[in-house]
Amino acid sequence: MSNEPELQRGAGTPDAFERLWTPHRMAYIKGENKPTGSGPGDGCPFCEIPRLDDEDGLIVARGEAVYAVLNLYPYNSGHLLICPYRHVPDYTDLNPAETAEFADFTRRGLTALRKASGAQGFNVGMNLGDAAGAGIAAHLHQHVVPRWGGDTNFMPVVGQTKVLPQLLRDTRSLLAGCWPDA
Repeated sequence: MSNEPELQRGAGTPDAFERLWTPHRMAYIKGENKPTGSGPGDGCPFCEIPRLDDEDGLIVARGEAVYAVLNLYPYNSGHLLICPYRHVPDYTDLNPAETAEFADFTRRGLTALRKASGAQGFNVGMNLGDAAGAGIAAHLHQHVVPRWGGDTNFMPVVGQTKVLPQLLRDTRSLLAGCWPDA
């Protein structure tokens, strides 16, 4: 046996790096499932998701005006999106009842994530408009991303890859079970 690193075949120039393939990300990169326009009938996934059952839509909880859903392209396991049912692009477009439930679902999402995963911190926020980096600017949504000490390791820094330890359906089931009542 040789102590020389095994050459990679068919993966480009041999460089001694292992490859972790994440082909599911190509759908996001190519813009699959992105709306074709800004209207609710233009293929908006946040308008389509509530029509699915909870498991197929990855919906964690439903309210009167908003719902919580797992991000299909998460930054971390448990990455939630809080979305109003109504197709509006900006936080200021919400009426008082929607605003109250939007805030309450954010609070309940934090509680569920702490209970389900022991999250030690969170990134919570909205990207309003294309210029702010909103992936789907036409339909308001807020990100609730759980964080843990040391969760930024070499994979995203060096490999531009996230390692998610749990299937989205399993994460949805766990969070739905931990979702607190109002």
